[in-house]
Order: sequence, then structure tokens, then C-alpha cells
Amino acid sequence: MKYQNLTVAVIAKNEEKTIGSILQKVKKYTDDILVVDGHSTDKTKGIAKKFNARILLDSGLGKGEAIRIAIKNAKKEILIFIDADGSHDPCDIPKLIKPILDKQADHVSGSRATGGSDELYGSLNNFIRKIGNDLLTIGINYRFGVYLTESQNGFRAIKTKVARSLRLTEDITTIEEEMIIKTLKSGYKMQEVPTHEYKRAYGKSNIRIRDVWLRYLYCWLKNLLF
Repeated sequence: MKYQNLTVAVIAKNEEKTIGSILQKVKKYTDDILVVDGHSTDKTKGIAKKFNARILLDSGLGKGEAIRIAIKNAKKEILIFIDADGSHDPCDIPKLIKPILDKQADHVSGSRATGGSDELYGSLNNFIRKIGNDLLTIGINYRFGVYLTESQNGFRAIKTKVARSLRLTEDITTIEEEMIIKTLKSGYKMQEVPTHEYKRAYGKSNIRIRDVWLRYLYCWLKNLLF
């Protein structure tokens, strides 16, 4: 089923081995596919062109900047963000946008806590990542009187006009928590749905906890308290 009011933004950098299968599934749900590319040096952009995706380049600041570019250039009323590395299943798109279509939410985030994850367990780095996610989410829940199970999943749907009103500023993956906090702070309705996080089919994540934990803490405190 294709949705006429949906833009899907695929955030990608050097994902030639997976982006084709992602776009093949995404095209079942919309004709408006936007690939924000982080200056890939492989065949990512060429593969995206075969699926008639709109391709925009970021300027190398990070995923947060790519998300802001997608928000600015979305053509439809609802915007979905999905990674190109195969960790998100495009078949969950109908589940993500249903609360918005039913007028029950303005912003819907996928939950790995309820949908399961192949990458949150089994190593010290994943353990630290999960504990950090939980602590940040607890703070958000306490501050706004909500019950979210996580705050860092990049797989989400949001009304385009809501996303534009949030005035997001984070350049890296801290934008995930910033988007949730500003949604709640602005009085918009937030929901979660279960989505499964799959292990990357190829390569490794570029995120190293020791390099970014302080930025996560700063973003969290700044947006919760001010």
C-alpha cells in the first residue's frame, strides 16, 4: 500500500551493500524517497538513483545535520526516518505512521525495548549503550510525566510541520533525544510502537560511546532544564 502523504528519508553513508534492499522495500509505501548522503565514496548514490530517489548531500557535520536537511526538503505531510544499514525494517512503516493517521500522535518512535534488538546485548559496549539509553529515557519520563521505553532509536515518524517547528540543532545522533524532548516540551503527542533492530548486515557502527557520551549528557540536560 502506497501512502500519498508520506516522505521517507533514508540516511546513508557508504551503504552500497544494503541501501538497494532498503529502497526496494520503501518504494512499496511511497513514491517520495529522499536519500541524504554523507558523501559516500562507494556506489550508494548510484544505487539510490536507480530507485528514483531524491539525493541530497550533507556537509559532513553528522546524522543530525542530515536529519535537518531531510526535514527542510520533505514534500509530504508525514516524514519517516530510516537508516540505510539494514538495522530497520521498512515493513514496520505502516505501524509507525498509523498513530499519526489515526490522529493519536504527532511523533511516533520505534521501540527496541518492546520490539527487540540484535545489537543492544552481548558486549560491554552494548551494555553501556543500553544503560545510557535507559538513564536518559528515565529523565525524560520523569520530566514530562510520560512512559517511553527508549529515546535513541532513529527509526521514527513525525508530522513534517511538527518537525519543522522543533528547530533542532544537534549535529550528531543526539538529535534523536532532542527531537523527543522538544516534541514533549512543545505539547505535541508522542507515542511508541514496537520495532525490531537488526544487526548491521555489513560493517560496523561509527559511534563510539567514549567519544560522544559527554555530548549526550549535555544535550539531555540543556533540553530538559532550559
